[in-house]
Amino acid sequence: MTDHSLESMLAGSGDIVDLLRNQQSGPNAYPGVPAEYSNWRSEQLAWAETCVLFNQSYHMVDLEVSGPDAFAMLNYLGVNSFKGFVPNRAKQFVPVTPDGYVIGDVILFYLEENRFNLVGRAPTIEWVEYHAATGDWNVTVVRDERTAVRPDPENRKSYRFQLQGPNAMKTLEVAMGKTPPDLKFFHMTTIEIAGKQVRALRHGMAGQPGYELFGPWADGETVRQALIAAGKDFGMALVGGRTYSSNTLESGWIPSPLPAVYSGEALKPYREWLTANSYEAKASIGGSFVPDSIEGYYLTPWDLGYGPFVKFDHDFIGREALERMAGQPHRKKVTLALDTEDVLRVMSSALQKGDRAKYMEFPSAVYSMHPYDSVLVDGKGVGVSTWIGYSANEGKMLTLAMLDADYAEPGTQVTLLWGEPDGGTRKPTVEKHVQAEIRATVAPVPYSEVARDSYADSWRTRQPA
Repeated sequence: MTDHSLESMLAGSGDIVDLLRNQQSGPNAYPGVPAEYSNWRSEQLAWAETCVLFNQSYHMVDLEVSGPDAFAMLNYLGVNSFKGFVPNRAKQFVPVTPDGYVIGDVILFYLEENRFNLVGRAPTIEWVEYHAATGDWNVTVVRDERTAVRPDPENRKSYRFQLQGPNAMKTLEVAMGKTPPDLKFFHMTTIEIAGKQVRALRHGMAGQPGYELFGPWADGETVRQALIAAGKDFGMALVGGRTYSSNTLESGWIPSPLPAVYSGEALKPYREWLTANSYEAKASIGGSFVPDSIEGYYLTPWDLGYGPFVKFDHDFIGREALERMAGQPHRKKVTLALDTEDVLRVMSSALQKGDRAKYMEFPSAVYSMHPYDSVLVDGKGVGVSTWIGYSANEGKMLTLAMLDADYAEPGTQVTLLWGEPDGGTRKPTVEKHVQAEIRATVAPVPYSEVARDSYADSWRTRQPA
C-alpha cells in the first residue's frame, strides 16, 4: 500500500459514509457539448416526437481489451453468460464483488475475435484493468480516458453518437443514401456515411428506435455534419449535456450505483491498487438516505433490474454469493411519479424567507455522483430513490427507485424524503435546507409505455445477456 492509494485515503478518513457524503465533487459532468443547443424541454420532446442526436464522445471511458485470453477474462469478471456471444454483438456487462454487490455496468462491444471494447463509467473499467494487470491473463488493455480528466481533451481515440427517435431510421437512410440494415437489438454492423466507415450498434436510450454510431476520432465531425444535414427535414434536434442526463428517467436505466469496493478484506488489494485520484476516491454521495455503514449503499444485480443477466453457467467472481442471494427476496426497480402539488410546495419554498426545501433543479435534480434518497411508507424505510428529474414528455417529476417487493406494485402510495438531514453536508453543490416529504405513486419502469413495449420486444432478441 502506498500513501497515494484509495486504501490509505480511507484508512485516514475515519467514517467512510461521512467522507463520501462530504466530498467536494458534484454530479458527473457532460463536457464537450453545450448545455443546451435550443432548450432542454424541446430537446426532451424531440426524442419522443421526431429524433435526436446525442454526442457521447466525451463523458465516458473506453477500454479496449484484446488478446488470446480476453474472452475468458471478461467472462470470469461478469455475471453475464457468454454463450452465443460472437463478434458484432454487444451486451450490458455487469461485474460484482466476491460478496455479490455491483461494481458498475458498461456496454461491452465484441468487435472481432479476441478484441473487445468496454464503454461507460470508470468503476467497471478499473475493475477490468486491475484483473488484467494482476491476473494470469494473456491480454492487453488500452484505456481511452474521458475528456473531463484527460490532459488532451481533443485527442480521443473514437467518436460516439446516438441517433434515436421515431425519425431516426429516416435520418440514417438519407445519411447513408440507402435503406439502413434491419438489425436486432444489440447487434452490430458496419455502414458508410459521407465516405467514412462507421460501426453501428442497434440500440435505444429512451425506448425509441436508434443506433449508436462510432469510429475513429478523425472521422467524427464529418459523420456528425452528415447526420445533421440528413436530419434537417425530419425535425432532428441536437441534445446538450443538460438534457442528456435526464433521458434515463424515461428509459429506466439507473446510472449511479456506488461501486461496492470500499470495505471487505477480499477487496483490500484492489483498494491498494486504486489511486487516491481514482473515480472511487473522488466519488460523492448525496440525498436523504444515510445508512449506518457504507455497505448500506451497496446494491445487488436484482436491485438494479439486472437479475435476468445473472447466469450460473460459468465461473465468475461473486458467483457463490449470488447463488445464495438468488432465492432470497429482492428489491424491485420502479419509477416513482411524484405528486405535483407536493413538488410545487417544495419549489415554492424558494420564494420565501426562512426555511426552504432543497432546490429542485430541472431537468435533473441530481447534486452528487451517487444520489440516494429514502422512500418511506408510514415513516418506515421501504427502499431508495437514486435519480430524480423532470420529463417534458410525461409532464411529471419522476424518480428511479428500488423498493421492497411488498411496496413495488404499480399504484402503491409512498413518500420520498427530499433533502439531507441536519441542513445538508459540506458539499458545495447543495445549499442549507430543511427536509420535505413528497408523496409519490409507484409506476412501472420504464415509465413510458413506448419504452416498455420497445424493451419488451428487444428483450427476446438479446438473451442470454
